[in-house]
Formats: sequence, structure tokens, C-alpha cells
Amino acid sequence: MITIDEVQAILDEIAEEFPSELYKDLNGGIILLPQIKLHKKSVDDDLYVMGEYRNEKISGRYIVVYYGSVERLYGNYSRNRLKNRLRSIVKHEFVHHFESLAGEKHLEIEDEHQLQDYLRGKQKKNDGK
Repeated sequence: MITIDEVQAILDEIAEEFPSELYKDLNGGIILLPQIKLHKKSVDDDLYVMGEYRNEKISGRYIVVYYGSVERLYGNYSRNRLKNRLRSIVKHEFVHHFESLAGEKHLEIEDEHQLQDYLRGKQKKNDGK
């Protein structure tokens, strides 16, 4: 099990790896929240949200990483393996940020396709019962 403080330290290291230019208009930075977050379309409480890019009128633009979700799925990873996984999550959310700034939605569309694949897989599994 990895603690929230350890995950925060890793995220801080990852944040320092990125050039400052990438943080343009990401006024809220990268935030670690303690909870587990399930996707609203999770069928068997097995589709976890690791991170989100948010663009809100009052709070602005920021990236959220959910410690509870990360710990649930990757809590037994070595530190190095976990850092690589967290880096991937943060990069994914940065792409959402850049696309938002550019008015693009390619990654949102790809994420939706992955969600549909998940739902089809669940449907096939349930049909086979």
C-alpha cells in the first residue's frame, strides 16, 4: 500500500519534469484528492477514474488525480512502476488541457470509444451468463 503523502511526493516529482510552458493557463495545477472515484457508467464498480482535467468557470483549469483510485488499482506497484503509471495519467490529462485550449476534442472522442468498448465487453459478459 502506498500512502497519499507518497503519491503526492511522486506527483510533485512528475510535475517538475514538465517544462513550465506546459502549465500555461493551468491556473490550478495538479491536485491530489483522497477519494476513490468510479466512472458514472461503471457497470460492476470496476471502472475507476484515475484523473480528470477540469475547466470550470470559477475554479479555472486544473488536473485532478484521485489517490483512492490509484491506490486501489496500483497500490502494490513498486515506486518506479507507480511513478510511470502516474506520469501516464498526468500526461493524458495534459493532452485534455491542450486540446481544450485549442478547441479540439480528439482525446475526448478516444476516451468515449474506450468507454464504449468497456460497456460492450460488459454486455457480452452478461449475455453469456
